[in-house]
This record gives sequence, structure tokens and C-alpha cells, in this order.
Amino acid sequence: MSGVGNKKRGLIIGTSDLTPDVGRISDDARIAALRARVMETKDNERVSRLRDTCVIDACSLRASDAEPSWAVRRGLLTRDRLSAMRFEIDDFELLVGRLSFVETDAGEQAAARVFLEAYDLDLPGQTGHCELDMGPLMQLGLDGLAADIRDRLASADDGGTQSTYRAFLYAVDGLSTMIEQAASVVDAKLRDAAGMRRAELVELSVACHQIAHGAPRSFLEALQLLWFVLVGVMNADKAWLVVPGHLDRTLWPFYQADVAQGVLTRDRALVLIEHLYVAINAYVPDGLAMSVMVGGRNAAGADVTNELSYLCLEALRRTKMIYPAVGVCWHGSTPEPLVDLAVELMGHGYPTPAFFSDTTIQRGLLALDVPDDEACRYINSTCVEITPSGASNVWVASPYYNTCGLLLQEIATQAEFEGLAQAHSDGPAPTFEQFVAHYRDRLAAAIADGVAEQNRSRRERLARMRRPLQSVFTRDCVVQGLDIEAGGATHNWIECSFIGLANLADALYVIREEVYGQNRLSFAQLKGILDADFAGLEATRQRFLNGYPKYGQGNVDVDALLAEIVSFVAETCAGFTVEPNGSAYVPGAFAWVMHERLGRETGATPDGRRAGFPFADGCGPAQGRESCGPTAAVLSVTGWDHSRMVGGLAYNLKFNSSLFRSKEGFEGLKALILTYLQRGGFEVQVNVVDGETLKAARVDPEAYRDLIVRIGGYADYFTRLSAEMQEELILRTEFERF
Repeated sequence: MSGVGNKKRGLIIGTSDLTPDVGRISDDARIAALRARVMETKDNERVSRLRDTCVIDACSLRASDAEPSWAVRRGLLTRDRLSAMRFEIDDFELLVGRLSFVETDAGEQAAARVFLEAYDLDLPGQTGHCELDMGPLMQLGLDGLAADIRDRLASADDGGTQSTYRAFLYAVDGLSTMIEQAASVVDAKLRDAAGMRRAELVELSVACHQIAHGAPRSFLEALQLLWFVLVGVMNADKAWLVVPGHLDRTLWPFYQADVAQGVLTRDRALVLIEHLYVAINAYVPDGLAMSVMVGGRNAAGADVTNELSYLCLEALRRTKMIYPAVGVCWHGSTPEPLVDLAVELMGHGYPTPAFFSDTTIQRGLLALDVPDDEACRYINSTCVEITPSGASNVWVASPYYNTCGLLLQEIATQAEFEGLAQAHSDGPAPTFEQFVAHYRDRLAAAIADGVAEQNRSRRERLARMRRPLQSVFTRDCVVQGLDIEAGGATHNWIECSFIGLANLADALYVIREEVYGQNRLSFAQLKGILDADFAGLEATRQRFLNGYPKYGQGNVDVDALLAEIVSFVAETCAGFTVEPNGSAYVPGAFAWVMHERLGRETGATPDGRRAGFPFADGCGPAQGRESCGPTAAVLSVTGWDHSRMVGGLAYNLKFNSSLFRSKEGFEGLKALILTYLQRGGFEVQVNVVDGETLKAARVDPEAYRDLIVRIGGYADYFTRLSAEMQEELILRTEFERF
């Protein structure tokens, strides 16, 4: 969507500009002011300062030095981090969402960091990337959760389990304290408020005091509690990217009841969701991802779309920031108006909606032995990686595999063995099939190394890391008396991601023809061409790039090469298990930004790609290769089984904005998306922006500060991307027809 420079829009409204009764400000003006503040003031360094707890950590660990249980000490640390969190609220805000800086002396910070070196709190592995289990909290409240944990503690006869439950209790107590302090901030504001704004603050004060201990009784209370838990887990357990998830399911009973009682309107609910989106953008650093999902089906197969599903999408219209992405869980009975709303937003240049195939993803989850009643509720956590909602310690994108880097290694090996009189197990490969077999062996070895690395990280975290607050909100940690790091979660698999599959398939086809089919090049000659990055050999590069069919052009031979590699990857990963409980090792092919980073590190490849250029950004074709149009590209991309890649697949489409000046453009986009989903496509996302706008944004970034684009599964501000990533986006095929 085309951007407008913030300076050209003017600065945010200050309190001196407000009317005596700020409660009468329009929703449009309120959200515009909050959005503008985030755009003007946010930077990743500032966000990092909000998250820095080194002084608190040092004080907490010093105070708990005599406690023999590390689990309990971690519970105390989580409690102390939560108790130290402070919030701010101004006259625009309807939620308590903004963290306040707690200033500390630089010398004190330095001393704290030195002290913490002995504890090494930053361990390898992953945290977060999940939707929490909010059901028990919404029913019982924090005091109710604490009472349940105390009952379990009283009957536990194992010392380790008792320590875990004590840690859980400290974490819950800290969250209550954090919310009480947020309530006091609202109360302080209330003293000077008048009119409608006073009424808003009274409602918010009552809400905060209620949810500090009891169950939420209204939509506002449930939404505010949801945010407190998210920011509490992220800040206090350092579990990043814990997402709102299925807001239309979590919040639906409260919305339904409030509307029925006449105490909530659709418009008020919408603006409250918008406030949540603003809070997320203010807190989460740019360049990451946060996800909301809507629609889908329940365990009985019935559609669960409701009014909140539409509001979660509609909230993107006024907020117009990078977070959250809102995924539509599409299936054959998804209401057409929900599809139309998402397509309308896409066509008008909003890149944050996306479609996920509910059927494809559930099939993949069921194959991982996720039961029916859980397979129907999952989350993309946070780009396109799929994890079961509320029950996940799944690690995502761990690790990323450079498939083309491995190909270059195999080419070098084959070049080395060419001409040797004596055969060798590593080469030479007299047939293309044997070459591919050697490549597969190399890829399988890399996969094995990746599994070993992840298992080492899991063992280290089991010994030294605890996350008590996240554990309280993750099935089945409380039931088992196990921290999430000790295997307490229901699902503990690890998802890896394979980068550059489209480039790999295209490159393999060129090798098959150039080296084996036509005997035009030896591996030594091919290696020389690639090592030189095609210097002085542009005609050769063009032959590699344009002289052979490519994935995305509907060519069955190239498409089959990619399908065979995917099948091999899935079967190989299925042969491994990961700790702590023999969980699956699950593949995916989404990129985040790794297609650019790994591409930058990798030499030229036989598909005609130059050294350092980004790889394809997901499961779609490489940049600029969909020369036969979007339908042919969709047919190629859906020519293999996506359900085996629960680790995530992102398919990017890019259209010129001129297509959407008439109704026919929106209808064409909808038809194309539905074709993709009906054929088993995993996920699809859309950029509607013309290349000239992107080029203009490179020249004058300040004027396009809020230009948002889809990358490799996530959305980001175009002007903050690296020059290489900007170029990659510009070079993606821009369809001007359907």
C-alpha cells in the first residue's frame, strides 16, 4: 500500500490540543493519533530498553541465593520481573498497553551485567512462537489458577514437582502484582478526568482491579487480561513472540454476552481490538511477526466464523501497521463475506491478511498424531509455522538449511573426482540420478547435524532454563507439574526450514541438461563458471536462466524435481526424533528473511542466479520466473503435497495496483486464491504495489515510512529493509493480469 511520510502528515496530537472532554474524540482521530505516535517514536533500540531487566535480574538472583532449587529461583525471578514492570496511559488509550521506561544508572547496569555472567541466562534454543492456553484463566481468573496450583502442590510428593509448583505460584503472584500496578496508573489518571473520558477510565480501572485476581466479566476485561498475559510472558519469561492467536474464539463468549446485554457495540469492540494492535506494534520490535487467526472449524467440522472474525480483519484498516498479520483459516464452508473482506483489504494494498488452508494444515497435524480436538485449533507462530494452540513448546525454523549451498558443495566434490581413474563413494556420478543421490546423502547428513544441534540445545535448556509463567498457560505443564523446558507441554516437536527449494529445482534441471543430457559442460567447467559469478559469461548465465523451463511455469519435469526433493526431505526428517520425549522433526520451507541472508552468503548457482542474490522466498518460484502468468505459477506450486510441511510454507503473489481499479480485479484475485487453496495450497499472501512506488521509496524513504510489504511469511516496512531485500522485492514478478 502506498505510503505517506509521517512528517508530511504532521506530528501526533498533544494533550494541549485536546478538547476538555477527550472521550468525545472520534474513533478515527483516536486511532490515528496512537498510530502516529508509534510511527514517530518507535525504534528497535528503544524497544530493547523496555525489555532490559538486567538490574532486576541481578537483584532477584542475589536475594534468592540461599534457595537450593533453581526452579524456585526462576519462579522468583519471573515474579520480580513482573513486579518491576510499569505502564503508562494517556488520554487517547482505552487499554493499558504501553510499558514505561524504568530508568537505571548506567553504572548499576554495568555491574548487573557482570554479576549475571555467572548465570548465563541467554541459552541456545527458542522460546515463545505460540498461542497460550487462555481458557482456564478466562474461567477461573488468576486467583483461581493459583488455588488449583496450591492444591496440586499440597498433594505432590516429589521434591522436583513441588519446586515446580512453587515456581508457578510465584509467577502467578507476580502477574497479579503487575496488573495491580497497572490499575494504580489508571486510578491516578482518573483523579483529573472528566466527562466521557472519566467514564472510560472508571470502566478501565474496574477492569484492571477485577482481572488482577478474578475472572474477566466483560469483553474489555478479557481483552485487557489477554494483553497483560502476553506482555507479561514475553517480558518476564523472555519468551518472545507470544501471539494473540484466535481472538475470535478466545473473546467470543464475552463479546456475545456484552452485545446481548446492550453494554457493547460492534464499533466499540472494533476500536478496542485496534488498541490491542497498536499496543503490539509499540512493544514488538520491527522485523518480526505477530499473528492473529480467524475462522476455521471446530472438532466436529463446523465453521466457527463469527462477528469477531470480521472485526479482527477490519481492525487492520485504521491501524495500518506491520502487526499483526491476520490469517483466515479457509475451508470449503468459510463464509464468502469473510473471504471477500480479506480480498478487499489485499486489493487495496493491505499486505497483512493471508489465507491458510484449514484442510491441508489439519491433515498435516493429524499425521503428527495431534488429536482431532486440537488439530482444529492451531496458530501460525508467527510467520507461517504451524503449532497447536495453547499446548506448544514447538521450536520453529530450527534450523534453516541452505539447500543451494549444499548443492554447490556437491558440485565441487564432483569436479574434484572428475577424471580420477579409481571410483570413490563420493563420486564421480556417471548419471544424473546418481548425482542427485549424492546430493541427497549430503542433505541427509546436514539434517542429521541439525537434529543433533537442536537436541544439544534442548538438553542445555532442560538443565538450566525455566519459564514458569508460560508454563502456567501451556497444556499440560500444570497437570504434570513440569516446566515447559522440562517437557511439560503437550507438543514438543521441532520445525526446520529448507531455503531455496525453487532455485534448487531450477538448478538441478540445468545440471541434468548441461552436464548429462547434452554433455555440454563438465562439473569442473560448471564450477569454474559459478566461482567466477558468470564474469564475462553473460550469455551462459542467460542460457541457464532463460534457456530452460523453471519452477512456476507449469513445466512438469521441473515441478517433479521439486516434488521429489520435498518428499525426500519429509521422509528423512521423519526418521529423526527430538528431545525431551521423542517428538517429531518437522520440515517447512518458509524463509522469514533467511532467503536474503543465506543468499548473500552463497555463490552463483546453476539456475542463473548471481552470487549474493536472495533465494526464492518460500514455496513459490524464484524472483521473476513466473513468466507464464499467475495461474501457471499456482499450478506448479500446488503440484506437490503441502501437508507434509507443517513447519510452514509461504507463497507470495505480487500484483500491480492498477488491477484493482475495478470490481473485476478483486474477483480475479479471489478466484486465483481459491484455486490455490482448493488445490491444497498451504498459505498465500499478496503484495499489491507497483514497482515504481517501491523504487520511489528507495529514493525518498521518509516519504514512504509506512509502506508495508510482505516478505517471506511476514510483513515489514519497506524502507527499513536492506538494499538487497528491497531489490529482491522489486524483482519479484509483478502480475498485470490474472
